[in-house]
Amino acid sequence: MLRTRVITALVLLGVLLGALFLLPPLGWLTFASLICGGAAWEWGGLGRFAITQRAMYAVLMGLACLLLGAFAGLGSAAGQAPIGLFGFYALSAIFWLAVAPFWLKRKWRLQGSAGTVLVGLIVLLPPALALAHLRLVNPWLLLAAIASVSVADISAYFAGRAFGRRKLAPEISPGKTWEGAGGAVAGVMMFGVLVALASSPEFARGTPIAVLLPLSAGFTAVSILGDLFESLLKRQAGVKDSGSLLPGHGGILDRIDSLTSTLPLVGLAALWFAT
Repeated sequence: MLRTRVITALVLLGVLLGALFLLPPLGWLTFASLICGGAAWEWGGLGRFAITQRAMYAVLMGLACLLLGAFAGLGSAAGQAPIGLFGFYALSAIFWLAVAPFWLKRKWRLQGSAGTVLVGLIVLLPPALALAHLRLVNPWLLLAAIASVSVADISAYFAGRAFGRRKLAPEISPGKTWEGAGGAVAGVMMFGVLVALASSPEFARGTPIAVLLPLSAGFTAVSILGDLFESLLKRQAGVKDSGSLLPGHGGILDRIDSLTSTLPLVGLAALWFAT
C-alpha cells in the first residue's frame, strides 16, 4: 500500500506541475472544472444520490465552474481582477469560519437532495474557481498554498505519531490529536517563513513576520476544519474513502478536503490586495 501511495502521489504531482505551468488559462480553467465535477460525483455519493443524480450533479457542477470562471475572465491571461468571485469566496469564508465549527460540534448530516446540492455548491465551487484564479495571479502562489496544506498534513502525522495523546475529535477522526494539530501549525509557520524569506529577504525586517505567523496558524486551523468536515460526512455515509479513483489515496475529495476550506480564503486575500 505504501508503494502504491508513493507512486500515485508522484503521478499526481507530475500531472499537477505539468498542468500548472504548461496549460493555457482556458486549459487550466477546464482542468479545475474537471476536478470540480469529479469531486461533485463523490459528493453525490456521500449524499446517497442515485447514479443518475450523481452524474447529473457532476456534469452541472463542472459546467458551472467552467462558465462562471470564463465569465469572470479566468479563461484569459489578460484581464482585471475577477471581482465577481468575491461573493463566492465570501460565502465560502462564512461557511468555514462560522458554520462548519457548529456543524462539526453538533454533527449535522446532509439533509435531502436540495440540502446536499446547496452545501456542495458552497463547499466545492469556490475552491475550484480559486484554483483557476490563483494560477492567473501567480502559479507559485497557488503552489505555495497547496504545499502548505501538504506540509500541515505531514507535520500533523509525524507530530501525532511522536507526541499524540489527546484526541482532537475522537468521534469524527480518532487518529487526529491536539499534538498533531500543534505540529501542523508549527510546520506551516516554518514553511511560510522559509517561503517568505526565499522570495523576499527583506521580509524578516519589521512586522511582516509577526503578521505571517498568526495567518499561518489560522490557515492551518481552517485546513483542519476542511479535513474534519469530510471525515464526518464519510463516517455518516459509512465509507472509508470518498472514492477509489486514486490508488492508495481514495478519491478526489480525500485529496482536496483541506483545499476546499483554504483556497477560497487565499482567493479572497488575493482579491483584497488586487483592489
